Amino acid sequence: MLELTFTRAEPADAEQLAEFINAAYRGESSRQGWTTEADLLDGRRTDAADILDLIAGAGSMILQCRRQGDLLGSVHLQKVDQQGHIGMLAVAPAMQGLGIGKRLLAAAEAEAVQTWGVNHLVMAVIPCRAELMAFYERRGYRRTGISKAFPINPEMWTPKVADLSLELLEKCL
Repeated sequence: MLELTFTRAEPADAEQLAEFINAAYRGESSRQGWTTEADLLDGRRTDAADILDLIAGAGSMILQCRRQGDLLGSVHLQKVDQQGHIGMLAVAPAMQGLGIGKRLLAAAEAEAVQTWGVNHLVMAVIPCRAELMAFYERRGYRRTGISKAFPINPEMWTPKVADLSLELLEKCL
């Protein structure tokens, strides 16, 4: 089993995290893994300014997963009311399939419980990503059937397919 460390991101990590997340979600580099959005969206997922805002925000943090100093994964956590919101989970595409995502998600859940005392977690996932939906369902998340429109941000990304949406998943701890 890989020896992994999980720490909260600091402002100095923002640029590296933005590059890492973009490479994991979009573009040719993301195709090395099974969680790519490259066929669904063009452009960037985030930028350093967005990451800085998430790190600095009240009730918000980014958890990093590292092995011997190398960034292998990250996830955003946010407290909204009495729920923990999980988003932007990313694992290095070449390292996917080694259990890093499972361990990162478990660490994120534990951090949300320890930091905020929440017992209910939610996330929004593009439902046409069947493998990803199945991954989260195996981790105890259930589909709610609640959908919302995919956010529009032409300065960062453009959809390659029509009618993208997000479905809310939830997990009670």
